[in-house]
Amino acid sequence: MALSRRELFRFGAAGSAAVLAGTAAAGSARFPAPRRLGDPFSLGVASGDPAPDGVVLWTRLAPDPLAPDGLGGMPLHPVTVDYEVADDEYFRRVVARGSAVATRALGHSVHPEVHGLTPDRWYFYRFRAGSAVSPVGRTRTAPAPGQALARLRFAFASCQSWSSGYYTAYEHMSREDLDLVVHLGDYIYERAWLRGRAGVTMGPHFRDEAVDLPGYRLRYALYKSEQPLRAAHAAFPWLVTMDDHEVDNNWAGDAPGIGLDIWRVPALFRGRRAAAFQAMYEHQPLRLAQSPSAAGIRLHRRFRFGDLAEITMLDTRQYRTPQACGGAVVSGCAERFSPDRTILGAAQRDWLIDGLTHSPARWQVLGNQVGMSQNDSDPGPWVAVSTDAWDGYVADRNAVLGAAAARGAGNLVVITGDRHENQAADLRRDYSDPGSPVVAAEFTGTSITSNGDGVDLSDKGRGLLAANPDVKFFNAQRGYVRVELDHRLWRNDFRVVPYVRYPGAPIRTRASYIVQDGIPGVTEAWSSGDSPAPPSAPDAVSRADAEPGPR
Repeated sequence: MALSRRELFRFGAAGSAAVLAGTAAAGSARFPAPRRLGDPFSLGVASGDPAPDGVVLWTRLAPDPLAPDGLGGMPLHPVTVDYEVADDEYFRRVVARGSAVATRALGHSVHPEVHGLTPDRWYFYRFRAGSAVSPVGRTRTAPAPGQALARLRFAFASCQSWSSGYYTAYEHMSREDLDLVVHLGDYIYERAWLRGRAGVTMGPHFRDEAVDLPGYRLRYALYKSEQPLRAAHAAFPWLVTMDDHEVDNNWAGDAPGIGLDIWRVPALFRGRRAAAFQAMYEHQPLRLAQSPSAAGIRLHRRFRFGDLAEITMLDTRQYRTPQACGGAVVSGCAERFSPDRTILGAAQRDWLIDGLTHSPARWQVLGNQVGMSQNDSDPGPWVAVSTDAWDGYVADRNAVLGAAAARGAGNLVVITGDRHENQAADLRRDYSDPGSPVVAAEFTGTSITSNGDGVDLSDKGRGLLAANPDVKFFNAQRGYVRVELDHRLWRNDFRVVPYVRYPGAPIRTRASYIVQDGIPGVTEAWSSGDSPAPPSAPDAVSRADAEPGPR
């Protein structure tokens, strides 16, 4: 049974939108689950976007998550999904209950927004559909605005190509003592760029590139079928944004990415992008305000954590102008300095600068997708940079860093993904001026799996360190970054695993860097030596068969 137009009109425009977006129940009506539903919670549970009084919860009903049609094995009709939030993991003290309607229009996903909770505390939650009960998730509300907060701990991650390796890093992350996780994009990849899982072959529905809603849904279902990723989602609330591979490699605004195919036709690309946005919403803990519309999906937003920190999530894909000089690593590209080029769009840039200069928080944190610091690949006299990163949008970089410095934005730290490398770097107000002051710090986190096992210090890394004195640290292994901050100090731990081609890798802290309150820039606190080698496997798939992939 589908929701009729008469039923939707009864709830009004706002209420209908909430029902269709899976955030609310359709009045007193209940829609029963099929009797033989199997395990509808195969993709796990998640929470996100914490506020002082609540969070958004997420699950998607999918008893057959890899069904080729992308519908997860669900029938046509809607299903009522109940949820509970409790003080304890045994649900003896339930503090909130409610229902949401899972409809086929959004892949039977639900996004109930829970309010009325106490600031700065842990809660437990679960879902029920018919007789099936979900795994228990844990979440945490944000501190109240201005509340004195002694400490915040979080991890940030990015770039988790399923075909490139095992999600061992998430096994370790889920056991960390954290308050939240920040994901900086490339949560899925539209195609398998690298075959890096020893002994694993790709199913027939994952060999081709995702270009439509069923294809993108299948990518998310494949990734979320991994227990380590589900465990990390269930352990902490997440803040998420996107980079390019959620849609198409190196796409920019209305322009498709790299490649010569039919999807370069503008109308077809817009349809493809809309399908990718919808699939992202269906599979992430995002609020109703982030549900896609004809105008796109609003992913730039702010989160305040007491008087200690404000995290601003950016969107460097939807509003940018196409990459200068072809988007590759180039030298002598005068176009990248054009004042008309933007990576944020004027509206988001003004919103960002206004927020940075009016926030009372001790630490200003930018959740950023592509590298902001200059990454010169030429150790000689030329400057060779990627124009897909902020190096290709110099006017926007100078505007943001210049305004933050001029208006006293406090301690500005940029956290970045995309590069598949760990880097610690000083950010200068204007890289064209050798005497320009350091105004902020950037910590780039490596990939979870993308680019395979990696190495500690590659030839590329040696070249970058030689050509960029502001880059203080480089490492190209897989892992994530753990952050702890208080009112005096930001501590950044680069957590790495020695291999991802096989499961079971150990984890360690490769290096730690700090930022001191009132002193912009990074300082090394601790660094270890080389990592152990991955295990040998004579029958493993040859790396010569791997297809190299982009960031």
